[in-house]
Amino acid sequence: MLNACSPKFDWREAHGTGIPFSILLPAKPTSSTRQLNLDGLPVTMTMTAADVGDVLFAVGAAETPDPAAAVRALAAMKTALVRNIGGSIRRETASAPAALPATIDVEALGAPAGGDQSRLLIARFIAVDKRVYQLVVVGKEKTVPREAVDTFLTSFKPA
Repeated sequence: MLNACSPKFDWREAHGTGIPFSILLPAKPTSSTRQLNLDGLPVTMTMTAADVGDVLFAVGAAETPDPAAAVRALAAMKTALVRNIGGSIRRETASAPAALPATIDVEALGAPAGGDQSRLLIARFIAVDKRVYQLVVVGKEKTVPREAVDTFLTSFKPA
């Protein structure tokens, strides 16, 4: 069993470009930007990610036209990620509708098309003003270290 203190994890602070945030990632991150359609809402999302073994830790950030669109985008991001792993949601919690920042936490299990192993998705979706963030950990169910997931999720700070 791996844990957050494992030598395999080399925690370092990463910062968003364009849309500011800080987060701890367990290895040297890479970044990419892509266009997404979040249920009819086109956005440019910047992804910052690090792999440790078979586990991916990633944070995505995008800006929407207004705060209401940001809140609506959370559900679209959740649906897309669960669909990507061919998964079903095992656990989901959301902040109260009027709470700010708006958040959705999800744990899902699935097997992507052509995949031979089930994948565990643990994600947190956050809307702050016009900005949306997705914090994602994906890996084979037995290789996702829960302590490392907690370190990753609790270290996130939107700017």
